[in-house]
Amino acid sequence: MGKLRPDAILKAVSKGRGGIFVSHNKLTAENETVRMPDPERVVLPMLQHIGAPCTPTVKKGDSVAVGQVIGDSDKFLSVPIHASVSGTVESVSDVKLANGTTAPAVTIKSDGEMRLFEGLTPPVVNSKEDLIKAVRASGLVGLGGAGFPSFVKLTVSPEKPIDTLIVNAAECEPYITVDYRECIENSWNIMNGVYTLAELYGFKRVIIAVEDNKPQAIKILKGIADKDIDKGNVVRLMALKSRYPQGAEKMMVLSATGRKVPAGGLPSDVGCIVMNVGSVAFVARYLATGKPLISRTVTVSGDCIKNPMNLRVPIGTLMQDIVDFCGGFIKEPVKILSGGPMMGTAITDLGVPLLKSNNALLCFSKKNAGFKPESQCIHCGRCHNACPMGLMPTEIEKYAALKDAETLVSLGTAVCMECGSCAYSCPAGKPLVQHMRLAKSVMREAGKR
Repeated sequence: MGKLRPDAILKAVSKGRGGIFVSHNKLTAENETVRMPDPERVVLPMLQHIGAPCTPTVKKGDSVAVGQVIGDSDKFLSVPIHASVSGTVESVSDVKLANGTTAPAVTIKSDGEMRLFEGLTPPVVNSKEDLIKAVRASGLVGLGGAGFPSFVKLTVSPEKPIDTLIVNAAECEPYITVDYRECIENSWNIMNGVYTLAELYGFKRVIIAVEDNKPQAIKILKGIADKDIDKGNVVRLMALKSRYPQGAEKMMVLSATGRKVPAGGLPSDVGCIVMNVGSVAFVARYLATGKPLISRTVTVSGDCIKNPMNLRVPIGTLMQDIVDFCGGFIKEPVKILSGGPMMGTAITDLGVPLLKSNNALLCFSKKNAGFKPESQCIHCGRCHNACPMGLMPTEIEKYAALKDAETLVSLGTAVCMECGSCAYSCPAGKPLVQHMRLAKSVMREAGKR
Protein backbone atom coordinates (compact mmCIF):
# COMPACT_ATOMS: atom_id res chain seq x y z
CA MET A 1 0.00 0.00 0.00
CA GLY A 2 1.31 3.45 -0.92
CA LYS A 3 2.03 6.14 1.62
CA LEU A 4 -1.04 8.12 2.73
CA ARG A 5 -1.13 11.58 1.18
CA PRO A 6 -0.89 14.29 3.86
CA ASP A 7 -4.15 15.85 2.62
CA ALA A 8 -6.09 12.57 2.54
CA ILE A 9 -9.17 12.05 4.70
CA LEU A 10 -8.26 9.68 7.53
CA LYS A 11 -10.30 6.65 8.52
CA ALA A 12 -10.90 5.41 12.05
CA VAL A 13 -7.93 3.49 13.37
CA SER A 14 -9.99 1.34 15.72
CA LYS A 15 -13.59 0.23 16.09
CA GLY A 16 -15.20 0.15 19.51
CA ARG A 17 -17.58 -2.55 20.63
CA GLY A 18 -21.35 -2.26 20.62
CA GLY A 19 -23.26 0.73 19.39
CA ILE A 20 -26.38 0.86 17.27
CA PHE A 21 -27.64 2.20 13.97
CA VAL A 22 -30.39 4.77 14.44
CA SER A 23 -32.52 6.80 12.05
CA HIS A 24 -30.79 10.15 11.63
CA ASN A 25 -33.91 12.30 11.16
CA LYS A 26 -31.79 15.41 10.61
CA LEU A 27 -34.85 17.38 9.56
CA THR A 28 -33.22 20.77 10.15
CA ALA A 29 -29.85 20.02 8.56
CA GLU A 30 -30.33 22.54 5.77
CA ASN A 31 -32.11 25.12 7.91
CA GLU A 32 -29.85 28.12 8.35
CA THR A 33 -29.52 29.21 11.96
CA VAL A 34 -31.95 31.97 12.95
CA ARG A 35 -31.18 34.40 15.76
CA MET A 36 -34.09 34.59 18.19
CA PRO A 37 -34.93 38.09 19.52
CA ASP A 38 -34.29 38.61 23.21
CA PRO A 39 -37.25 37.36 25.26
CA GLU A 40 -39.20 39.35 27.81
CA ARG A 41 -37.20 37.74 30.61
CA VAL A 42 -34.51 35.13 31.13
CA VAL A 43 -33.97 32.77 34.05
CA LEU A 44 -30.29 32.02 34.69
CA PRO A 45 -29.69 29.12 37.09
CA MET A 46 -26.45 29.21 39.05
CA LEU A 47 -25.72 25.59 38.11
CA GLN A 48 -25.26 25.11 34.37
CA HIS A 49 -22.20 22.87 34.43
CA ILE A 50 -20.80 19.73 36.02
CA GLY A 51 -19.31 20.81 39.35
CA ALA A 52 -19.98 23.38 42.04
CA PRO A 53 -22.85 25.88 41.69
CA CYS A 54 -22.20 29.60 41.48
CA THR A 55 -23.28 32.16 44.03
CA PRO A 56 -25.31 35.12 42.71
CA THR A 57 -23.29 38.35 42.59
CA VAL A 58 -26.34 40.58 41.95
CA LYS A 59 -29.54 41.26 43.87
CA LYS A 60 -33.14 42.13 43.08
CA GLY A 61 -33.44 45.56 41.49
CA ASP A 62 -29.91 45.69 40.10
CA SER A 63 -29.43 46.91 36.54
CA VAL A 64 -27.34 44.50 34.45
CA ALA A 65 -25.87 44.49 30.95
CA VAL A 66 -25.20 41.73 28.42
CA GLY A 67 -22.07 39.78 29.34
CA GLN A 68 -21.92 41.00 32.94
CA VAL A 69 -21.02 38.36 35.55
CA ILE A 70 -24.09 37.63 37.69
CA GLY A 71 -22.81 34.49 39.41
CA ASP A 72 -19.44 32.94 40.23
CA SER A 73 -17.68 30.52 42.57
CA ASP A 74 -14.19 30.08 43.98
CA LYS A 75 -14.46 26.29 43.58
CA PHE A 76 -12.20 24.77 40.93
CA LEU A 77 -14.89 22.86 39.03
CA SER A 78 -17.05 25.86 38.23
CA VAL A 79 -17.39 28.68 35.70
CA PRO A 80 -19.11 32.07 35.94
CA ILE A 81 -22.64 32.81 34.72
CA HIS A 82 -23.23 35.95 32.65
CA ALA A 83 -26.30 38.04 31.89
CA SER A 84 -27.67 37.09 28.47
CA VAL A 85 -29.89 40.20 28.17
CA SER A 86 -29.72 43.70 29.57
CA GLY A 87 -32.34 44.85 32.03
CA THR A 88 -33.29 44.65 35.70
CA VAL A 89 -32.86 41.74 38.11
CA GLU A 90 -36.44 40.72 38.86
CA SER A 91 -35.65 38.07 41.46
CA VAL A 92 -32.98 35.83 42.94
CA SER A 93 -34.67 32.60 44.01
CA ASP A 94 -34.77 28.84 43.51
CA VAL A 95 -36.18 27.52 40.22
CA LYS A 96 -36.95 24.10 38.82
CA LEU A 97 -34.60 22.72 36.15
CA ALA A 98 -35.32 20.34 33.30
CA ASN A 99 -33.94 17.36 35.27
CA GLY A 100 -36.41 17.98 38.10
CA THR A 101 -33.91 19.42 40.56
CA THR A 102 -33.92 22.97 41.87
CA ALA A 103 -31.15 25.57 41.90
CA PRO A 104 -30.77 29.25 42.77
CA ALA A 105 -31.36 31.45 39.73
CA VAL A 106 -31.23 35.08 38.70
CA THR A 107 -34.26 36.24 36.71
CA ILE A 108 -33.70 39.31 34.51
CA LYS A 109 -36.50 41.34 32.96
CA SER A 110 -35.20 42.53 29.60
CA ASP A 111 -35.18 46.23 28.69
CA GLY A 112 -35.08 45.28 24.99
CA GLU A 113 -31.80 47.15 24.45
CA MET A 114 -29.27 44.29 24.66
CA ARG A 115 -26.70 46.72 26.04
CA LEU A 116 -23.22 45.24 26.23
CA PHE A 117 -21.36 45.40 29.52
CA GLU A 118 -18.70 48.10 29.32
CA GLY A 119 -15.98 45.83 30.68
CA LEU A 120 -16.06 43.39 27.75
CA THR A 121 -12.70 43.37 25.97
CA PRO A 122 -10.82 40.64 24.09
CA PRO A 123 -8.44 38.84 26.45
CA VAL A 124 -4.69 38.97 25.89
CA VAL A 125 -3.52 35.40 25.29
CA ASN A 126 0.14 34.59 24.76
CA SER A 127 0.42 31.25 26.56
CA LYS A 128 -1.51 28.17 27.65
CA GLU A 129 -1.98 29.73 31.08
CA ASP A 130 -3.46 32.86 29.52
CA LEU A 131 -5.83 30.74 27.45
CA ILE A 132 -7.00 28.67 30.42
CA LYS A 133 -7.72 31.84 32.41
CA ALA A 134 -9.60 33.35 29.47
CA VAL A 135 -11.68 30.24 28.80
CA ARG A 136 -12.75 30.10 32.43
CA ALA A 137 -13.71 33.78 32.39
CA SER A 138 -15.79 33.17 29.27
CA GLY A 139 -18.05 30.72 31.11
CA LEU A 140 -17.56 28.07 28.43
CA VAL A 141 -18.75 24.52 29.09
CA GLY A 142 -18.84 21.64 26.63
CA LEU A 143 -21.50 22.58 24.09
CA GLY A 144 -22.06 19.00 23.00
CA GLY A 145 -24.35 18.38 25.97
CA ALA A 146 -22.15 17.21 28.85
CA GLY A 147 -21.63 20.65 30.40
CA PHE A 148 -18.08 19.96 31.62
CA PRO A 149 -16.15 23.23 32.25
CA SER A 150 -13.88 23.63 29.23
CA PHE A 151 -11.01 25.31 31.05
CA VAL A 152 -10.64 22.15 33.18
CA LYS A 153 -10.11 20.08 30.03
CA LEU A 154 -7.40 22.50 28.99
CA THR A 155 -5.73 22.41 32.43
CA VAL A 156 -3.48 19.40 32.13
CA SER A 157 -0.85 18.21 34.58
CA PRO A 158 2.74 18.18 33.23
CA GLU A 159 2.75 14.54 34.30
CA LYS A 160 0.22 13.85 31.54
CA PRO A 161 1.81 14.90 28.25
CA ILE A 162 -0.88 15.67 25.70
CA ASP A 163 -0.05 15.09 22.05
CA THR A 164 -3.49 14.99 20.40
CA LEU A 165 -6.48 17.32 20.14
CA ILE A 166 -9.67 15.71 18.84
CA VAL A 167 -12.32 18.13 17.56
CA ASN A 168 -15.63 16.29 17.88
CA ALA A 169 -18.01 17.10 15.02
CA ALA A 170 -19.68 13.67 14.95
CA GLU A 171 -23.12 14.78 16.21
CA CYS A 172 -24.43 11.21 16.24
CA GLU A 173 -27.75 11.81 18.07
CA PRO A 174 -30.82 11.85 15.82
CA TYR A 175 -32.50 15.17 14.99
CA ILE A 176 -29.76 17.45 16.39
CA THR A 177 -28.00 19.59 13.75
CA VAL A 178 -26.33 22.42 15.70
CA ASP A 179 -22.77 21.15 15.15
CA TYR A 180 -23.49 20.54 11.48
CA ARG A 181 -24.68 24.12 11.09
CA GLU A 182 -21.60 25.34 12.97
CA CYS A 183 -19.43 23.61 10.37
CA ILE A 184 -21.44 25.10 7.50
CA GLU A 185 -21.86 28.62 8.84
CA ASN A 186 -18.84 29.30 11.04
CA SER A 187 -15.90 27.45 9.50
CA TRP A 188 -13.70 30.54 9.89
CA ASN A 189 -14.11 30.41 13.68
CA ILE A 190 -13.50 26.67 13.73
CA MET A 191 -10.29 27.14 11.76
CA ASN A 192 -9.08 29.95 14.03
CA GLY A 193 -9.91 27.99 17.16
CA VAL A 194 -8.15 24.86 15.91
CA TYR A 195 -4.97 26.67 14.93
CA THR A 196 -4.87 28.78 18.09
CA LEU A 197 -5.08 25.66 20.27
CA ALA A 198 -2.51 23.84 18.13
CA GLU A 199 -0.07 26.74 18.38
CA LEU A 200 -0.39 27.24 22.14
CA TYR A 201 -0.30 23.56 23.07
CA GLY A 202 2.10 22.28 20.43
CA PHE A 203 -0.05 19.26 19.62
CA LYS A 204 1.64 16.67 17.46
CA ARG A 205 -1.68 16.11 15.74
CA VAL A 206 -5.15 17.60 15.61
CA ILE A 207 -7.92 15.32 14.36
CA ILE A 208 -11.23 16.85 13.27
CA ALA A 209 -13.63 13.91 13.43
CA VAL A 210 -17.00 13.87 11.68
CA GLU A 211 -19.42 11.10 10.76
CA ASP A 212 -19.52 10.17 7.09
CA ASN A 213 -23.24 10.99 6.76
CA LYS A 214 -22.38 14.71 6.60
CA PRO A 215 -20.68 15.19 3.19
CA GLN A 216 -21.09 18.97 3.13
CA ALA A 217 -19.48 19.29 6.57
CA ILE A 218 -16.68 16.97 5.45
CA LYS A 219 -16.03 19.18 2.43
CA ILE A 220 -15.76 22.31 4.57
CA LEU A 221 -13.76 20.71 7.38
CA LYS A 222 -11.32 19.25 4.88
CA GLY A 223 -10.59 22.77 3.71
CA ILE A 224 -9.66 23.64 7.30
CA ALA A 225 -7.51 20.54 7.69
CA ASP A 226 -5.71 21.15 4.39
CA LYS A 227 -4.79 24.76 5.21
CA ASP A 228 -1.03 25.24 4.87
CA ILE A 229 -0.59 21.48 4.44
CA ASP A 230 2.67 22.05 2.59
CA LYS A 231 4.09 23.75 5.69
CA GLY A 232 3.74 20.61 7.75
CA ASN A 233 0.69 21.53 9.84
CA VAL A 234 -0.65 18.83 12.13
CA VAL A 235 -4.40 19.16 11.42
CA ARG A 236 -6.15 16.25 9.69
CA LEU A 237 -9.75 15.34 8.95
CA MET A 238 -11.15 11.93 9.89
CA ALA A 239 -14.43 10.56 8.50
CA LEU A 240 -16.02 8.08 10.90
CA LYS A 241 -18.65 5.46 10.13
CA SER A 242 -22.06 6.65 11.27
CA ARG A 243 -22.85 4.57 14.32
CA TYR A 244 -24.33 5.74 17.63
CA PRO A 245 -22.76 6.65 20.12
CA GLN A 246 -19.75 7.51 17.95
CA GLY A 247 -19.63 11.02 19.40
CA ALA A 248 -19.18 9.86 23.00
CA GLU A 249 -15.81 11.04 24.27
CA LYS A 250 -14.30 7.63 25.06
CA MET A 251 -15.57 6.17 21.80
CA MET A 252 -14.14 9.12 19.90
CA VAL A 253 -10.69 8.68 21.45
CA LEU A 254 -10.67 4.98 20.58
CA SER A 255 -11.81 5.56 16.99
CA ALA A 256 -9.42 8.44 16.34
CA THR A 257 -6.29 7.15 18.06
CA GLY A 258 -6.75 3.50 18.99
CA ARG A 259 -6.16 4.44 22.62
CA LYS A 260 -8.53 3.14 25.30
CA VAL A 261 -9.47 5.51 28.10
CA PRO A 262 -9.30 3.51 31.36
CA ALA A 263 -12.42 2.95 33.46
CA GLY A 264 -13.01 6.05 35.53
CA GLY A 265 -10.34 7.89 33.54
CA LEU A 266 -10.27 10.88 31.23
CA PRO A 267 -8.95 11.35 27.68
CA SER A 268 -5.98 13.21 29.19
CA ASP A 269 -4.91 9.90 30.75
CA VAL A 270 -4.10 8.68 27.24
CA GLY A 271 -2.65 11.93 25.90
CA CYS A 272 -5.79 13.44 24.36
CA ILE A 273 -8.05 16.46 24.73
CA VAL A 274 -11.51 16.19 23.16
CA MET A 275 -13.50 19.35 22.42
CA ASN A 276 -16.84 19.81 20.70
CA VAL A 277 -16.59 21.67 17.39
CA GLY A 278 -18.92 24.38 18.69
CA SER A 279 -16.71 24.89 21.74
CA VAL A 280 -13.63 25.30 19.54
CA ALA A 281 -15.45 27.88 17.39
CA PHE A 282 -16.60 29.72 20.51
CA VAL A 283 -13.02 29.99 21.80
CA ALA A 284 -12.06 31.81 18.61
CA ARG A 285 -15.02 34.18 18.86
CA TYR A 286 -14.30 34.94 22.51
CA LEU A 287 -10.64 35.69 21.87
CA ALA A 288 -11.67 38.09 19.10
CA THR A 289 -14.54 39.86 20.91
CA GLY A 290 -14.34 39.22 24.65
CA LYS A 291 -18.05 38.36 24.58
CA PRO A 292 -18.70 35.46 26.98
CA LEU A 293 -21.06 32.50 26.57
CA ILE A 294 -24.48 34.19 26.69
CA SER A 295 -26.25 32.38 23.85
CA ARG A 296 -26.11 29.07 22.06
CA THR A 297 -27.58 27.30 19.04
CA VAL A 298 -30.35 24.81 19.71
CA THR A 299 -32.22 22.49 17.33
CA VAL A 300 -36.00 22.69 17.76
CA SER A 301 -37.61 19.74 16.01
CA GLY A 302 -40.03 16.83 16.20
CA ASP A 303 -43.36 16.16 14.54
CA CYS A 304 -45.28 18.47 16.89
CA ILE A 305 -43.33 21.66 16.11
CA LYS A 306 -44.90 23.86 13.42
CA ASN A 307 -41.62 25.30 12.13
CA PRO A 308 -38.59 23.11 13.03
CA MET A 309 -35.43 25.20 12.99
CA ASN A 310 -31.98 25.87 14.36
CA LEU A 311 -32.09 28.84 16.68
CA ARG A 312 -29.46 31.04 18.29
CA VAL A 313 -31.05 31.64 21.68
CA PRO A 314 -30.06 33.71 24.74
CA ILE A 315 -29.13 31.41 27.64
CA GLY A 316 -31.95 31.34 30.18
CA THR A 317 -34.77 31.71 27.63
CA LEU A 318 -37.81 29.71 28.73
CA MET A 319 -38.62 26.65 26.62
CA GLN A 320 -42.15 27.97 26.13
CA ASP A 321 -40.77 31.11 24.46
CA ILE A 322 -38.69 28.96 22.13
CA VAL A 323 -41.69 26.84 21.13
CA ASP A 324 -43.78 29.98 20.57
CA PHE A 325 -41.08 31.47 18.30
CA CYS A 326 -41.19 28.29 16.22
CA GLY A 327 -44.93 28.69 15.66
CA GLY A 328 -46.13 26.54 18.54
CA PHE A 329 -47.50 23.02 18.28
CA ILE A 330 -49.41 21.58 15.35
CA LYS A 331 -50.42 18.60 17.50
CA GLU A 332 -50.33 17.87 21.20
CA PRO A 333 -46.95 16.40 22.25
CA VAL A 334 -46.81 13.39 24.52
CA LYS A 335 -43.04 13.60 24.95
CA ILE A 336 -40.88 16.73 25.19
CA LEU A 337 -37.13 16.33 25.45
CA SER A 338 -34.43 18.73 26.48
CA GLY A 339 -31.60 17.26 24.40
CA GLY A 340 -31.59 14.36 21.97
CA PRO A 341 -33.89 11.32 21.81
CA MET A 342 -31.15 9.03 23.14
CA MET A 343 -29.68 10.99 26.04
CA GLY A 344 -32.06 13.90 26.50
CA THR A 345 -34.16 14.61 29.59
CA ALA A 346 -37.95 14.38 29.38
CA ILE A 347 -39.66 17.50 30.67
CA THR A 348 -43.27 18.18 31.61
CA ASP A 349 -43.00 21.92 32.08
CA LEU A 350 -42.05 24.33 29.29
CA GLY A 351 -41.44 26.95 31.96
CA VAL A 352 -37.90 25.65 32.51
CA PRO A 353 -34.97 27.67 31.09
CA LEU A 354 -32.51 26.78 28.36
CA LEU A 355 -29.08 26.04 29.86
CA LYS A 356 -25.60 26.24 28.35
CA SER A 357 -25.53 22.48 27.82
CA ASN A 358 -28.94 22.17 26.09
CA ASN A 359 -28.45 21.51 22.38
CA ALA A 360 -32.00 20.54 21.40
CA LEU A 361 -35.69 20.84 22.24
CA LEU A 362 -37.66 17.96 20.68
CA CYS A 363 -41.42 17.53 20.78
CA PHE A 364 -43.08 14.28 19.70
CA SER A 365 -46.59 12.93 19.27
CA LYS A 366 -47.46 9.43 20.45
CA LYS A 367 -46.71 8.05 16.98
CA ASN A 368 -43.07 9.17 17.11
CA ALA A 369 -42.39 9.21 20.86
CA GLY A 370 -40.75 5.77 20.81
CA PHE A 371 -42.83 4.28 23.59
CA LYS A 372 -42.69 0.50 23.88
CA PRO A 373 -44.99 -1.52 26.12
CA GLU A 374 -42.77 -3.10 28.77
CA SER A 375 -42.73 -6.88 29.08
CA GLN A 376 -40.57 -9.54 30.70
CA CYS A 377 -36.90 -9.83 29.74
CA ILE A 378 -36.40 -12.64 27.20
CA HIS A 379 -32.65 -12.90 27.94
CA CYS A 380 -31.72 -12.20 24.31
CA GLY A 381 -28.51 -10.36 25.20
CA ARG A 382 -29.12 -7.48 22.79
CA CYS A 383 -28.59 -4.89 25.52
CA HIS A 384 -25.15 -6.32 26.28
CA ASN A 385 -24.24 -6.52 22.60
CA ALA A 386 -25.23 -2.88 22.07
CA CYS A 387 -23.43 -1.53 25.14
CA PRO A 388 -20.21 0.30 24.12
CA MET A 389 -18.76 -0.42 27.55
CA GLY A 390 -19.57 -4.15 27.54
CA LEU A 391 -21.90 -3.98 30.54
CA MET A 392 -24.74 -6.34 31.46
CA PRO A 393 -27.68 -3.95 31.91
CA THR A 394 -30.20 -6.57 33.02
CA GLU A 395 -27.83 -7.84 35.73
CA ILE A 396 -27.28 -4.29 36.89
CA GLU A 397 -31.05 -3.78 36.95
CA LYS A 398 -31.46 -6.84 39.16
CA TYR A 399 -28.84 -5.83 41.72
CA ALA A 400 -30.04 -2.23 41.74
CA ALA A 401 -33.47 -3.51 42.84
CA LEU A 402 -31.71 -5.46 45.60
CA LYS A 403 -29.67 -2.35 46.53
CA ASP A 404 -26.51 -4.48 46.39
CA ALA A 405 -23.89 -1.77 45.95
CA GLU A 406 -20.93 -4.15 46.16
CA THR A 407 -22.14 -6.24 43.26
CA LEU A 408 -23.03 -3.13 41.27
CA VAL A 409 -19.42 -1.98 41.63
CA SER A 410 -18.12 -5.36 40.49
CA LEU A 411 -20.40 -5.20 37.43
CA GLY A 412 -18.74 -1.95 36.35
CA THR A 413 -21.86 0.18 36.71
CA ALA A 414 -19.89 3.39 37.19
CA VAL A 415 -18.56 3.37 33.62
CA CYS A 416 -22.06 3.51 32.07
CA MET A 417 -22.32 6.64 29.90
CA GLU A 418 -26.14 6.47 29.82
CA CYS A 419 -26.11 6.54 26.02
CA GLY A 420 -29.38 4.62 25.76
CA SER A 421 -28.13 1.97 23.34
CA CYS A 422 -29.34 -0.78 25.67
CA ALA A 423 -32.89 0.58 26.00
CA TYR A 424 -33.10 1.22 22.25
CA SER A 425 -32.13 -2.39 21.53
CA CYS A 426 -34.41 -4.03 24.12
CA PRO A 427 -37.36 -5.86 22.51
CA ALA A 428 -39.05 -5.98 25.92
CA GLY A 429 -39.17 -2.19 26.13
CA LYS A 430 -37.41 -2.08 29.49
CA PRO A 431 -36.31 1.42 30.60
CA LEU A 432 -32.74 0.29 31.15
CA VAL A 433 -31.19 3.76 31.26
CA GLN A 434 -33.39 4.66 34.22
CA HIS A 435 -32.34 1.41 35.90
CA MET A 436 -28.69 2.32 35.32
CA ARG A 437 -29.24 5.71 36.91
CA LEU A 438 -30.97 4.05 39.86
CA ALA A 439 -28.00 1.70 40.21
CA LYS A 440 -25.61 4.64 40.34
CA SER A 441 -27.74 6.27 43.04
CA VAL A 442 -27.60 3.03 45.07
CA MET A 443 -23.80 3.15 44.79
CA ARG A 444 -23.67 6.82 45.82
CA GLU A 445 -25.85 6.21 48.86
CA ALA A 446 -23.53 3.38 49.88
CA GLY A 447 -20.46 5.59 49.36
CA LYS A 448 -19.18 3.43 46.53
CA ARG A 449 -18.64 6.18 43.93
